[in-house]
Amino acid sequence: MRFGFIATALCLVLSTLPAQAQSSKLRALDTQNEAAVWQAVGRLNISRSGFCTGTLIAPDLVLTAAHCVYNNAGELARADNIVFEAGLTHGKAAAVRKVAQIEAHEGYDPKRGLNMDNVRHDVALVRLEKPIPTHELDPFVVHQGNVPGGPVSVVSYGRGRSDMLSRQKQCQVLDQRDRIVVLDCDVTFGSSGAPVFTHLNGRGRIAAVISGIGKHRGKKVAFGMTLPVLVSELKRQMRANKPQFGVKMRRVTIGGNKSSSSAKFVPAKGS
Repeated sequence: MRFGFIATALCLVLSTLPAQAQSSKLRALDTQNEAAVWQAVGRLNISRSGFCTGTLIAPDLVLTAAHCVYNNAGELARADNIVFEAGLTHGKAAAVRKVAQIEAHEGYDPKRGLNMDNVRHDVALVRLEKPIPTHELDPFVVHQGNVPGGPVSVVSYGRGRSDMLSRQKQCQVLDQRDRIVVLDCDVTFGSSGAPVFTHLNGRGRIAAVISGIGKHRGKKVAFGMTLPVLVSELKRQMRANKPQFGVKMRRVTIGGNKSSSSAKFVPAKGS
């Protein structure tokens, strides 16, 4: 998310949502023991100028927001300029990997700004240069279906807590319409790409990814999207575009959508 990034259009559309206070605040997971359960969530450092939150969903795949992997000019970041630091806590990461491939969903277009269609498609996959073995870190599973109503949790990095994970144990799904999810979760700049977990079936499953923030009746809300179809499309897109040594690859679109995808960097500093 950029500073001053307010979801005006979305707020107008969703202005009938009931006002609800956040049920709990973010808590820093400032020791390795506290962060251990969530170490598959990490920080994506992008070209030394910004960062987002990302989550391991396979030994070599990290899920994040599409707007994280493009610069302000709408250009895709170079894969070799991105590093994933899993479970980063006070400068120490559970695993560090360079990136080999980036795919943002074809439905995301930064030129449109923060509108409903962009939030709906604001998802990207990053393929790591070297997989992280499951005996070291257990990837999280993507929840299948709509986001369940009621309490969810968020684990993220952000301004003022960029070197440690923070978790809001419980926040609420306020509404979901047309694959857009509205939450009262406490997120901030740098939380883009953060996983929203549902805990209905034991270990948390990723139900949405944080895309943007806005205001409703003077209160801050967060926006995400439902994931199963998007993640499946991104995996196909990634397989089609996978770099091969000595072979030039052509970017393909999924589902016939020919619009280009792009997004914006997240400032790394709170200024």
